[in-house]
Amino acid sequence: MLRYDWKQGPAAGASGTVVVSATKFTYRRFRDMPAVIVHGWRLRRGWGARPGAVGLFTGGEPLRRVTYSLSVWTSEEDLRRFLRSPEHLEIMRRYRPRLAASTSVLWETDELSPGSAWH
Repeated sequence: MLRYDWKQGPAAGASGTVVVSATKFTYRRFRDMPAVIVHGWRLRRGWGARPGAVGLFTGGEPLRRVTYSLSVWTSEEDLRRFLRSPEHLEIMRRYRPRLAASTSVLWETDELSPGSAWH
C-alpha cells in the first residue's frame, strides 16, 4: 500500500468533536489508475485552502485498482461543502462510471489520532 503523509488543513488546530470520513474506491480497469492518481493529487494539493479541513490521508493500492482517503473536518457541513465543490463534483462525474465499488464511513470523535483512524 502506498500512502501520502498526513496533510494538515487550515483547521488543523481545531479542538472538540471532529467529523472523520473514510472512503475506498475500487476501479474497473487498471488503465484508469494513472489519471485517478493525478486528479486525486490535485485535490490534495489544494487541501490547505479547504474551510473546516483538519487533515487528510490519501493512499492506494494501484495494482489492485484501489484508492483510499481519510479526511477530518470541523463539522459535517464543512465536509458537505467540500463534496459539493466544483473540483470534487468534476472528479466524481468523470470517474463514477469507472468504479467497480465504493465504500464510505463517517463518524465523530473527540480524540483524533490520524494514524489510528487510518488503521
